[in-house]
Amino acid sequence: MARNEEKAQSMLNRFITMKQEEKRKPRERRPYLASECRDLADAERWRSEILREIGAKVAEIQNEGLGEHRLRDLNDEINKLLRERGHWERRIVELGGRDYSRSSNAPLMTDLDGNIVAVPNPSGRGPGYRYFGAARKLPGVRELFDKPPEMRKRRTRYEIHKRINAGYYGYYDDEDGVLERLEGPAEKRMREEIVSEWHRVERVRREAMKGVMSGEVAAREVLFEGVEEEVEEERKREEEKREREKGEEVGREFVAHVPLPDEKEIERMVLERKKKELLSKYASDSLLVEQEEAKEMLNVRR
Repeated sequence: MARNEEKAQSMLNRFITMKQEEKRKPRERRPYLASECRDLADAERWRSEILREIGAKVAEIQNEGLGEHRLRDLNDEINKLLRERGHWERRIVELGGRDYSRSSNAPLMTDLDGNIVAVPNPSGRGPGYRYFGAARKLPGVRELFDKPPEMRKRRTRYEIHKRINAGYYGYYDDEDGVLERLEGPAEKRMREEIVSEWHRVERVRREAMKGVMSGEVAAREVLFEGVEEEVEEERKREEEKREREKGEEVGREFVAHVPLPDEKEIERMVLERKKKELLSKYASDSLLVEQEEAKEMLNVRR
């Protein structure tokens, strides 16, 4: 049994097909301008044909593997057919037909997530230009559907000062009495602490004064018990040195232009030096500092 392709290629079938085409009327082309159509039925037929072409191209543009150039061409053709459909709908109304612009809901512009974009012409390529299917993901088109980041409006100086009142400067803090109830006990406690601190400092000052006046002699007796021999030896060495100097300067008149220390002054200086050495050896730095502060506070000079 022959297949369908072989049947279609047979001489009889080709002859029959040729005769049927001869009987048919020549295929009419859609008028270039909708205003050239004078029949309402023809206008309805051309509009239906445009809708079928739009549906076929919209289904084709869903394929992302067509390439960028083919997708852009398809999108341009769909927009051209949409404009042509609008011309035919207006012509149908002029011929007394139905107003399709009111009854039909035009497709809304949506982004990739399906959200409606309230921008009639985001591309700037003419009024009502739309993107369909994979054309929305083309380079330069995706950015049209991205929402711009919300810019926080900076307040002006006038708006800032408009909200400032007397409460901003603290003039209303004492009206409700809350601040007074909170600050009263704190102020009393701080006052008592300051007074007690002043009394403590006074006691310390008086004890320091007594200790400085009576403690120096006792400290000297305790600290310098083992130093008396050293002081005596130092004094003897100084006397022997002066005697040698005097023996060398016998017969020569000596004139002193500066005051020379006597024996008591030399003894005092030696004691001071030994005292400082012992204090630095046995006393701590904090004790020395406290002693110096007490002397300065009591205006005692040694």
